[in-house]
Amino acid sequence: MKILVDENVPYGRDAFETLGEVDTIAGRAITREMLMDTDLLVVRSITKVNAALLEGTPVRFVGTCTIGEDHIDKSYLAERGITFSSAPGCNANSVGQYITGALLHLAEKYALDLSALKLGIVGVGNVGSRVLKKASALGLTCVLNDPPLAEETGDPKYRPIEEILDCDIVTLHVPLIKKGPWPTWHLVDLDFLRWLKPGAFLINSSRGAVVDNRMLKKMLLEEQLRGAVLDVWEGEPDVDVELLEAVDIATPHIAGYSFDGKVNGTRQIYEAACAFLNTPPQWDPAPLLPEPETPEIVVDATQPYALPEAVHAVYNIMDDDAAMRGLCRCAAEERPKYFDQLRKQYPRRREFFNTCVHFSNPTPQLEKQFAGVGFTCKDD
Repeated sequence: MKILVDENVPYGRDAFETLGEVDTIAGRAITREMLMDTDLLVVRSITKVNAALLEGTPVRFVGTCTIGEDHIDKSYLAERGITFSSAPGCNANSVGQYITGALLHLAEKYALDLSALKLGIVGVGNVGSRVLKKASALGLTCVLNDPPLAEETGDPKYRPIEEILDCDIVTLHVPLIKKGPWPTWHLVDLDFLRWLKPGAFLINSSRGAVVDNRMLKKMLLEEQLRGAVLDVWEGEPDVDVELLEAVDIATPHIAGYSFDGKVNGTRQIYEAACAFLNTPPQWDPAPLLPEPETPEIVVDATQPYALPEAVHAVYNIMDDDAAMRGLCRCAAEERPKYFDQLRKQYPRRREFFNTCVHFSNPTPQLEKQFAGVGFTCKDD
Protein backbone atom coordinates (compact mmCIF):
# COMPACT_ATOMS: atom_id res chain seq x y z
CA MET A 1 0.00 0.00 0.00
CA LYS A 2 1.58 3.29 -1.14
CA ILE A 3 0.25 6.62 0.07
CA LEU A 4 1.26 10.12 -1.09
CA VAL A 5 0.54 12.90 1.42
CA ASP A 6 0.91 16.68 1.09
CA GLU A 7 3.84 17.60 3.34
CA ASN A 8 1.76 20.37 4.94
CA VAL A 9 -0.69 17.86 6.44
CA PRO A 10 0.27 17.84 10.14
CA TYR A 11 1.18 14.39 11.44
CA GLY A 12 0.47 13.07 7.95
CA ARG A 13 3.33 10.61 7.97
CA ASP A 14 2.60 9.47 11.55
CA ALA A 15 -1.04 8.84 10.77
CA PHE A 16 -0.89 7.20 7.37
CA GLU A 17 2.18 5.04 8.07
CA THR A 18 -0.21 2.90 10.12
CA LEU A 19 -1.81 2.02 6.77
CA GLY A 20 1.14 1.67 4.41
CA GLU A 21 4.28 3.19 2.91
CA VAL A 22 4.11 7.00 2.93
CA ASP A 23 5.83 9.63 0.78
CA THR A 24 5.33 13.35 1.43
CA ILE A 25 5.79 16.27 -0.97
CA ALA A 26 4.64 19.87 -1.43
CA GLY A 27 1.07 20.04 -2.68
CA ARG A 28 1.86 22.11 -5.80
CA ALA A 29 4.66 19.70 -6.73
CA ILE A 30 2.45 16.59 -6.98
CA THR A 31 2.49 15.20 -10.54
CA ARG A 32 0.86 12.34 -12.40
CA GLU A 33 4.21 10.56 -12.70
CA MET A 34 4.54 10.47 -8.90
CA LEU A 35 1.21 8.65 -8.64
CA MET A 36 2.01 5.74 -10.96
CA ASP A 37 2.46 3.41 -7.98
CA THR A 38 0.21 5.23 -5.49
CA ASP A 39 -2.98 3.78 -3.99
CA LEU A 40 -4.10 6.62 -1.70
CA LEU A 41 -3.65 10.37 -2.26
CA VAL A 42 -4.04 12.88 0.58
CA VAL A 43 -3.98 16.59 -0.30
CA ARG A 44 -4.91 20.06 0.86
CA SER A 45 -6.55 22.86 -1.12
CA ILE A 46 -3.69 23.81 -3.46
CA THR A 47 -3.55 20.49 -5.37
CA LYS A 48 -5.85 20.26 -8.39
CA VAL A 49 -7.12 16.68 -8.45
CA ASN A 50 -8.59 15.86 -11.87
CA ALA A 51 -8.14 13.65 -14.93
CA ALA A 52 -4.84 15.35 -15.82
CA LEU A 53 -3.42 14.28 -12.46
CA LEU A 54 -4.98 10.84 -12.05
CA GLU A 55 -5.60 9.33 -15.48
CA GLY A 56 -3.73 6.04 -15.82
CA THR A 57 -2.72 5.88 -12.16
CA PRO A 58 -3.79 3.20 -9.67
CA VAL A 59 -5.12 5.77 -7.14
CA ARG A 60 -8.25 4.36 -5.47
CA PHE A 61 -8.83 6.89 -2.70
CA VAL A 62 -8.50 10.69 -2.61
CA GLY A 63 -8.84 12.65 0.61
CA THR A 64 -8.56 16.40 1.11
CA CYS A 65 -7.85 17.57 4.65
CA THR A 66 -9.97 20.68 4.02
CA ILE A 67 -13.61 21.68 4.06
CA GLY A 68 -13.39 23.13 0.54
CA GLU A 69 -13.75 20.78 -2.42
CA ASP A 70 -13.53 23.08 -5.46
CA HIS A 71 -10.00 21.82 -6.23
CA ILE A 72 -11.36 18.29 -6.68
CA ASP A 73 -13.09 17.06 -9.86
CA LYS A 74 -15.61 14.93 -8.02
CA SER A 75 -17.44 13.95 -11.20
CA TYR A 76 -14.26 12.46 -12.62
CA LEU A 77 -13.57 10.57 -9.39
CA ALA A 78 -17.10 9.17 -9.40
CA GLU A 79 -16.78 8.08 -13.04
CA ARG A 80 -13.51 6.28 -12.24
CA GLY A 81 -14.92 4.69 -9.08
CA ILE A 82 -12.35 6.49 -6.92
CA THR A 83 -13.49 6.98 -3.33
CA PHE A 84 -13.38 10.60 -2.17
CA SER A 85 -13.55 12.20 1.25
CA SER A 86 -13.21 15.75 2.54
CA ALA A 87 -13.09 17.08 6.10
CA PRO A 88 -16.24 19.17 6.62
CA GLY A 89 -16.12 21.39 9.67
CA CYS A 90 -12.51 20.53 10.53
CA ASN A 91 -11.36 24.14 10.66
CA ALA A 92 -14.70 25.92 11.12
CA ASN A 93 -13.74 27.08 14.60
CA SER A 94 -10.43 28.38 13.27
CA VAL A 95 -12.17 30.56 10.69
CA GLY A 96 -14.57 31.80 13.35
CA GLN A 97 -11.54 32.79 15.45
CA TYR A 98 -10.05 34.63 12.44
CA ILE A 99 -13.28 36.56 11.88
CA THR A 100 -13.37 37.46 15.58
CA GLY A 101 -9.89 38.95 15.29
CA ALA A 102 -10.83 40.81 12.10
CA LEU A 103 -13.99 42.31 13.60
CA LEU A 104 -12.16 43.48 16.71
CA HIS A 105 -9.42 45.06 14.61
CA LEU A 106 -11.94 46.91 12.43
CA ALA A 107 -13.71 48.10 15.57
CA GLU A 108 -10.45 49.46 16.97
CA LYS A 109 -9.25 51.03 13.72
CA TYR A 110 -12.51 52.77 12.86
CA ALA A 111 -13.86 53.35 16.39
CA LEU A 112 -16.87 51.12 15.71
CA ASP A 113 -19.41 50.05 18.30
CA LEU A 114 -19.97 46.46 17.18
CA SER A 115 -23.15 46.19 19.25
CA ALA A 116 -24.70 48.86 17.03
CA LEU A 117 -23.85 47.13 13.74
CA LYS A 118 -25.38 44.45 11.53
CA LEU A 119 -23.23 41.62 10.20
CA GLY A 120 -24.39 39.87 7.05
CA ILE A 121 -23.26 36.23 6.99
CA VAL A 122 -23.45 34.71 3.50
CA GLY A 123 -23.28 30.93 3.89
CA VAL A 124 -24.34 29.47 7.22
CA GLY A 125 -22.90 25.96 7.14
CA ASN A 126 -20.17 24.64 9.41
CA VAL A 127 -18.12 27.84 9.21
CA GLY A 128 -20.89 30.42 8.98
CA SER A 129 -22.68 28.97 12.00
CA ARG A 130 -19.47 29.31 14.08
CA VAL A 131 -19.08 32.90 12.89
CA LEU A 132 -22.70 33.53 13.91
CA LYS A 133 -22.03 32.34 17.46
CA LYS A 134 -18.85 34.35 17.92
CA ALA A 135 -20.18 37.52 16.27
CA SER A 136 -23.33 37.36 18.37
CA ALA A 137 -21.14 37.15 21.47
CA LEU A 138 -19.42 40.35 20.32
CA GLY A 139 -22.82 42.03 20.22
CA LEU A 140 -23.41 42.23 16.47
CA THR A 141 -26.88 41.71 15.04
CA CYS A 142 -26.46 38.93 12.49
CA VAL A 143 -28.42 38.62 9.25
CA LEU A 144 -28.18 35.18 7.64
CA ASN A 145 -28.26 34.38 3.92
CA ASP A 146 -28.07 30.82 2.62
CA PRO A 147 -30.41 30.03 -0.31
CA PRO A 148 -29.80 26.23 -0.27
CA LEU A 149 -30.54 26.03 3.46
CA ALA A 150 -33.52 28.36 3.05
CA GLU A 151 -35.01 26.02 0.43
CA GLU A 152 -34.16 22.89 2.40
CA THR A 153 -35.53 24.07 5.75
CA GLY A 154 -38.06 26.79 4.92
CA ASP A 155 -36.72 28.60 7.99
CA PRO A 156 -37.44 32.35 7.81
CA LYS A 157 -34.19 33.13 9.65
CA TYR A 158 -32.48 32.87 6.26
CA ARG A 159 -32.99 36.25 4.67
CA PRO A 160 -32.85 37.44 1.04
CA ILE A 161 -29.69 39.00 -0.33
CA GLU A 162 -31.32 42.45 -0.25
CA GLU A 163 -31.14 42.39 3.54
CA ILE A 164 -27.45 41.40 3.39
CA LEU A 165 -26.77 44.45 1.23
CA ASP A 166 -28.12 46.64 4.03
CA CYS A 167 -25.60 45.33 6.58
CA ASP A 168 -22.62 47.28 7.91
CA ILE A 169 -20.23 44.34 7.45
CA VAL A 170 -20.63 41.36 5.09
CA THR A 171 -18.63 38.15 5.57
CA LEU A 172 -18.56 35.31 3.03
CA HIS A 173 -18.52 31.60 3.93
CA VAL A 174 -19.61 29.77 0.78
CA PRO A 175 -17.98 27.12 -1.41
CA LEU A 176 -16.84 28.10 -4.91
CA ILE A 177 -19.53 26.89 -7.32
CA LYS A 178 -19.64 27.84 -11.00
CA LYS A 179 -22.80 26.03 -12.12
CA GLY A 180 -26.19 25.08 -10.75
CA PRO A 181 -29.02 27.03 -9.14
CA TRP A 182 -26.78 28.92 -6.69
CA PRO A 183 -23.42 29.72 -8.32
CA THR A 184 -20.97 31.62 -6.12
CA TRP A 185 -18.25 32.44 -8.66
CA HIS A 186 -18.11 36.26 -8.63
CA LEU A 187 -21.12 36.31 -6.34
CA VAL A 188 -19.73 39.63 -5.17
CA ASP A 189 -19.49 41.52 -8.44
CA LEU A 190 -19.66 45.23 -9.24
CA ASP A 191 -23.44 45.34 -8.82
CA PHE A 192 -23.24 43.65 -5.42
CA LEU A 193 -20.55 46.07 -4.29
CA ARG A 194 -22.42 49.11 -5.57
CA TRP A 195 -25.59 48.06 -3.77
CA LEU A 196 -23.85 47.59 -0.42
CA LYS A 197 -24.78 50.02 2.33
CA PRO A 198 -22.59 53.17 2.19
CA GLY A 199 -19.62 52.78 4.50
CA ALA A 200 -19.83 48.98 4.51
CA PHE A 201 -16.96 46.52 4.98
CA LEU A 202 -16.43 43.23 3.13
CA ILE A 203 -14.68 40.15 4.57
CA ASN A 204 -13.79 37.14 2.41
CA SER A 205 -12.24 34.01 3.90
CA SER A 206 -14.02 31.50 1.64
CA ARG A 207 -12.54 31.30 -1.87
CA GLY A 208 -10.87 34.10 -3.80
CA ALA A 209 -13.07 33.95 -6.88
CA VAL A 210 -16.28 34.35 -4.84
CA VAL A 211 -15.36 38.05 -5.10
CA ASP A 212 -14.51 39.77 -8.38
CA ASN A 213 -11.14 41.06 -7.16
CA ARG A 214 -10.78 43.58 -9.98
CA MET A 215 -14.09 45.22 -9.10
CA LEU A 216 -13.33 45.12 -5.39
CA LYS A 217 -10.06 46.95 -6.02
CA LYS A 218 -11.89 49.54 -8.09
CA MET A 219 -14.42 50.20 -5.34
CA LEU A 220 -11.73 50.44 -2.65
CA LEU A 221 -9.47 52.75 -4.66
CA GLU A 222 -12.45 54.97 -5.49
CA GLU A 223 -13.42 54.93 -1.79
CA GLN A 224 -16.90 53.65 -2.60
CA LEU A 225 -16.35 50.86 -0.07
CA ARG A 226 -15.10 51.70 3.40
CA GLY A 227 -12.82 48.74 3.83
CA ALA A 228 -12.14 45.05 3.32
CA VAL A 229 -10.48 42.01 4.86
CA LEU A 230 -9.14 39.38 2.46
CA ASP A 231 -7.71 36.00 3.34
CA VAL A 232 -8.30 34.53 -0.12
CA TRP A 233 -7.38 35.94 -3.53
CA GLU A 234 -8.22 35.35 -7.16
CA GLY A 235 -5.26 33.75 -8.89
CA GLU A 236 -3.41 32.90 -5.68
CA PRO A 237 -0.55 32.37 -5.11
CA ASP A 238 -0.11 35.24 -7.61
CA VAL A 239 -1.73 38.08 -5.67
CA ASP A 240 -2.77 41.52 -6.94
CA VAL A 241 -0.43 43.81 -4.99
CA GLU A 242 -2.55 46.91 -5.56
CA LEU A 243 -5.53 45.14 -4.00
CA LEU A 244 -3.37 43.88 -1.13
CA GLU A 245 -2.29 47.45 -0.36
CA ALA A 246 -5.89 48.69 -0.47
CA VAL A 247 -7.44 46.31 2.07
CA ASP A 248 -7.45 46.73 5.86
CA ILE A 249 -6.28 43.19 6.60
CA ALA A 250 -4.49 40.93 4.12
CA THR A 251 -3.57 37.34 4.93
CA PRO A 252 -2.31 34.35 2.86
CA HIS A 253 -5.29 31.95 2.92
CA ILE A 254 -4.72 30.97 6.55
CA ALA A 255 -8.06 31.72 8.24
CA GLY A 256 -8.58 27.99 8.73
CA TYR A 257 -4.93 27.32 9.58
CA SER A 258 -5.18 26.88 13.32
CA PHE A 259 -3.10 23.91 14.41
CA ASP A 260 -6.18 22.32 15.98
CA GLY A 261 -8.15 22.70 12.74
CA LYS A 262 -5.42 21.19 10.58
CA VAL A 263 -5.01 18.23 12.93
CA ASN A 264 -8.79 17.74 12.83
CA GLY A 265 -8.51 17.53 9.04
CA THR A 266 -5.76 14.91 9.26
CA ARG A 267 -7.81 12.85 11.69
CA GLN A 268 -10.98 12.99 9.58
CA ILE A 269 -9.23 11.89 6.37
CA TYR A 270 -7.23 9.22 8.21
CA GLU A 271 -10.46 7.76 9.60
CA ALA A 272 -12.07 7.94 6.14
CA ALA A 273 -9.10 6.05 4.67
CA CYS A 274 -9.39 3.43 7.42
CA ALA A 275 -13.07 3.00 6.58
CA PHE A 276 -12.20 2.66 2.88
CA LEU A 277 -9.64 -0.04 3.70
CA ASN A 278 -11.93 -1.66 6.28
CA THR A 279 -9.17 -1.21 8.86
CA PRO A 280 -9.72 -0.11 12.48
CA PRO A 281 -8.05 3.27 13.18
CA GLN A 282 -4.83 2.95 15.19
CA TRP A 283 -3.60 6.56 15.21
CA ASP A 284 -4.73 9.03 17.86
CA PRO A 285 -3.49 12.64 17.62
CA ALA A 286 -4.48 13.66 21.16
CA PRO A 287 -1.21 12.61 22.89
CA LEU A 288 0.81 14.41 20.22
CA LEU A 289 -0.74 17.86 20.60
CA PRO A 290 1.67 20.35 22.18
CA GLU A 291 0.79 22.55 25.11
CA PRO A 292 -0.81 25.85 24.04
CA GLU A 293 1.46 28.89 23.98
CA THR A 294 -1.06 30.78 26.15
CA PRO A 295 -2.63 28.24 28.49
CA GLU A 296 -4.03 30.84 30.91
CA ILE A 297 -5.01 34.51 30.98
CA VAL A 298 -6.04 36.59 33.98
CA VAL A 299 -8.72 39.13 33.09
CA ASP A 300 -9.85 42.11 35.12
CA ALA A 301 -13.46 42.57 34.06
CA THR A 302 -13.36 46.25 35.03
CA GLN A 303 -10.97 47.00 32.15
CA PRO A 304 -12.79 48.30 29.05
CA TYR A 305 -10.75 46.34 26.47
CA ALA A 306 -10.51 43.04 28.32
CA LEU A 307 -11.87 40.90 25.48
CA PRO A 308 -9.85 42.42 22.59
CA GLU A 309 -6.67 42.20 24.66
CA ALA A 310 -7.30 38.54 25.45
CA VAL A 311 -8.04 37.73 21.80
CA HIS A 312 -4.86 39.49 20.67
CA ALA A 313 -2.83 37.65 23.30
CA VAL A 314 -3.86 34.32 21.81
CA TYR A 315 -4.17 35.35 18.15
CA ASN A 316 -3.12 38.74 16.81
CA ILE A 317 -4.41 38.82 13.25
CA MET A 318 -2.19 41.79 12.46
CA ASP A 319 0.90 39.59 12.77
CA ASP A 320 -0.43 37.64 9.78
CA ASP A 321 -1.19 40.91 7.98
CA ALA A 322 2.35 42.19 8.54
CA ALA A 323 3.85 38.97 7.17
CA MET A 324 1.60 39.13 4.11
CA ARG A 325 2.57 42.71 3.31
CA GLY A 326 6.15 41.56 2.95
CA LEU A 327 4.98 40.23 -0.41
CA CYS A 328 4.91 43.83 -1.69
CA ARG A 329 8.69 44.02 -1.27
CA CYS A 330 9.25 40.94 -3.44
CA ALA A 331 10.04 40.99 -7.13
CA ALA A 332 6.94 40.06 -9.14
CA GLU A 333 8.28 36.64 -10.08
CA GLU A 334 9.03 35.83 -6.43
CA ARG A 335 5.61 36.70 -5.02
CA PRO A 336 3.88 33.34 -5.60
CA LYS A 337 6.76 31.54 -3.87
CA TYR A 338 6.60 33.99 -0.96
CA PHE A 339 2.83 33.43 -0.62
CA ASP A 340 3.28 29.67 -0.51
CA GLN A 341 6.13 29.96 1.99
CA LEU A 342 3.91 31.96 4.35
CA ARG A 343 1.46 29.08 4.33
CA LYS A 344 4.07 26.35 4.58
CA GLN A 345 5.89 28.05 7.47
CA TYR A 346 2.78 29.35 9.20
CA PRO A 347 3.31 29.70 12.99
CA ARG A 348 1.48 27.26 15.20
CA ARG A 349 -1.80 28.90 16.18
CA ARG A 350 -4.00 27.32 18.83
CA GLU A 351 -7.71 27.93 19.17
CA PHE A 352 -9.25 29.93 22.00
CA PHE A 353 -10.64 26.89 23.83
CA ASN A 354 -7.07 25.91 24.76
CA THR A 355 -6.78 29.06 26.89
CA CYS A 356 -8.41 29.18 30.33
CA VAL A 357 -9.54 32.67 31.34
CA HIS A 358 -9.45 33.49 35.06
CA PHE A 359 -11.63 36.48 35.97
CA SER A 360 -11.17 38.98 38.71
CA ASN A 361 -14.25 41.14 39.32
CA PRO A 362 -16.25 38.98 36.88
CA THR A 363 -19.55 40.04 35.36
CA PRO A 364 -22.03 37.59 33.82
CA GLN A 365 -22.09 39.60 30.59
CA LEU A 366 -18.31 39.51 30.10
CA GLU A 367 -18.08 35.83 31.00
CA LYS A 368 -20.78 35.14 28.44
CA GLN A 369 -18.81 37.10 25.83
CA PHE A 370 -15.59 35.22 26.49
CA ALA A 371 -17.34 31.86 26.42
CA GLY A 372 -19.24 32.88 23.29
CA VAL A 373 -16.08 33.55 21.28
CA GLY A 374 -14.65 30.23 22.48
CA PHE A 375 -12.51 30.70 25.58
CA THR A 376 -12.63 28.30 28.51
CA CYS A 377 -13.77 30.39 31.48
CA LYS A 378 -13.14 30.07 35.20
CA ASP A 379 -13.95 32.37 38.11
CA ASP A 380 -11.23 32.98 40.70
